[in-house]
Amino acid sequence: QVQLVESGGGLVQAGGSLRLSCAASGRTFSNYVMGWFRQAPGKEREFVAAINRTGGRTYYADSVKGRFTISRDNAKNAVYLQMNSLKPEDTDVYYCAATASSSYFYARADKYDYWGQGTQVTVSS
Repeated sequence: QVQLVESGGGLVQAGGSLRLSCAASGRTFSNYVMGWFRQAPGKEREFVAAINRTGGRTYYADSVKGRFTISRDNAKNAVYLQMNSLKPEDTDVYYCAATASSSYFYARADKYDYWGQGTQVTVSS
């Protein structure tokens, strides 16, 4: 089992920044590809960003490329999402997730084994 706890969400004006953190506990953190997803009420969970086990490769949705940066610290069992130039359409609940599957499946929510409880991000116009 892996337990994931997100933090860092909040209310920010358009153009502002937030940094989300996800603390992991349980099994060896470096064994997992980590991802961030987001979801609005009544909508499917949407891929945002992912990072491979070593942190050497990152993946982004087109909608956030150039604005968001995912990183991880395996010594601290943590993954981060730095969000800059935020837009109102970035408003969602953001979830941290872990998968033991290949990083080939980084964008597929159904391939992730563990999920955090989510943190709300609200961007005002």
